[in-house]
Amino acid sequence: TRKLPPPFFVIATQNPVETLGTYPLPEAQLDRFLMRISMDTPTKDQEREILERFRDSEPLETLAPVCGKEEIVELQKAARKLYIHPVLLDYIVDLTRASREMRGIELGVSPRGTLALMRASQAKALVEGRQFVTPEDIKAVGVPVLAHRLAVSGMAGSTQAQKDAAEALLQSVPLPTEDWSK
Repeated sequence: TRKLPPPFFVIATQNPVETLGTYPLPEAQLDRFLMRISMDTPTKDQEREILERFRDSEPLETLAPVCGKEEIVELQKAARKLYIHPVLLDYIVDLTRASREMRGIELGVSPRGTLALMRASQAKALVEGRQFVTPEDIKAVGVPVLAHRLAVSGMAGSTQAQKDAAEALLQSVPLPTEDWSK
């Protein structure tokens, strides 16, 4: 274990095409990653744009930071202070608990995953310029936060099956629409 000073963290990549000599992480280790974001193959227009950008220059050579580490730490602190209504806290808990009882799921979302869903929802709200979390924030980050934490029966290592299960989970738990003034 090597502790990194804030705001630094580890970003891991996985290329499913070149798996020789690599091994999938166990669930306990995957659970420590806030979310899994997959990049699809670029569209024709995107691939053409890549060619244009790299034709006579190297964009990575002119890449400049958009903020310093102190600003990142302050944003992290600000995100944690965003308000989450108790009804939404219950919704987050309901989602993760439902994952543990979902048919076709061998291993549902852990309490660490419940916390990750809350934190990611707070960060999403902050990026949107709000001081409070909405149900839509939770749904927007739900698949990337929850999918890699779901062990789908008979589909070991299937990222798409995990995404589908996370989508089904988000559809199965009713979104709070009650009077939140309570």
